[in-house]
Amino acid sequence: DSSVMPTTRPRPTPQGWAELQRLFTAHPVVFFQMLTALAALLLGAVVLAQRKGSDSHKALGRAWVRMMGSTTVASAFIRDYQMPKLFGFTPLHGFTVLVASMLPRGIWYIRRGHVVAHRKTMRGLYIGACVLAGIVTLLPGRFLGNLLWQHTLGIMA
Repeated sequence: DSSVMPTTRPRPTPQGWAELQRLFTAHPVVFFQMLTALAALLLGAVVLAQRKGSDSHKALGRAWVRMMGSTTVASAFIRDYQMPKLFGFTPLHGFTVLVASMLPRGIWYIRRGHVVAHRKTMRGLYIGACVLAGIVTLLPGRFLGNLLWQHTLGIMA
């Protein structure tokens, strides 16, 4: 029967790239934060997998700290108009405060030779601020979640 239209899922297309370009143009702080957060997620995985104390662990760890710091500063300027707010800030801004306070503490620990405290702090930051915050950010219905799931991967209509 020709009157029945088949339903198809949207396919990943260059539209995903167009959405990224639109994001860069319309929301450069969100775009910057997305890139630095992704870099922190990837770098953090490498740093955690490396032999601790090696030169590459230190160098990549410093780069991870820079990415986390950049992500944190950018996140302070991002507003979500759909989430509940307290004094203009959403629950996700709790990650901003957490990283802004714990990242320097992790550095302070290692400079003082407190390796175990450094390890716990940095591992906790990676799990909380990279993995958990990333999951929350990419949930369907959220701005970047919709960009990923609908426009880039074409999974959800």
